[in-house]
Amino acid sequence: MILSKRFLLIKLIMFTNFFSQEFIYWVIVAVPSILVASTVHEYAHAYVAFRLGDATAKAEGRLTLNPIKHIDPIGALSMILFRFGWSKPVPINEYSFSNREVGTALVAFAGPLSNLIMASLTGLINFLFIKDSNSLIAFLLYTFAIINIALAVFNLLPVPPLDGHKIVRAFLPKGIRYYWEKMEKYSILIILLIILPFSPVRDILFNFIGTVLDTFLSILGF
Repeated sequence: MILSKRFLLIKLIMFTNFFSQEFIYWVIVAVPSILVASTVHEYAHAYVAFRLGDATAKAEGRLTLNPIKHIDPIGALSMILFRFGWSKPVPINEYSFSNREVGTALVAFAGPLSNLIMASLTGLINFLFIKDSNSLIAFLLYTFAIINIALAVFNLLPVPPLDGHKIVRAFLPKGIRYYWEKMEKYSILIILLIILPFSPVRDILFNFIGTVLDTFLSILGF
């Protein structure tokens, strides 16, 4: 099977002026940060799967930090233009794991965990070496931390096709697990409910992610 696409969702105002300062910031600063964060995220999935006995991702060239191997062209273009995109799914064979549900959950959790580790390292670098909080490097570190935290929190949501859905599955009784897996049929509908501007779910989700984001940034000293 294939793990669902890792959706990247950052709470930014949807500007239509492609020559605005906000759009230029998005393309020059945020998008490269997303590229690095998502590449490490996908590599973490592939690495943990390989360590747990599944060589599917390695065989398909995904056990690498080369971003080209992880980029989905349409997802990348969507990210640049609409601030919502995705990377190529990491292929895994759940039945290669000694415990299918637990193995898949560990692989799923590896992605968000890698982003939280990178955000923590970014906070440490900022604390140890950055003296001027208004400097360009401080701004770049702050952006990178935000993107990694947002990517981790979003993917940990317990809804398909996100990582959190696979993680929660490992803790469910077998009878409930069957229906939990059936939710994957509605992945596209769920994602639309999350991202469409007129959806009430979108506002609730963004408020939640914003609160968690502020908490993590405060802990990291930003």
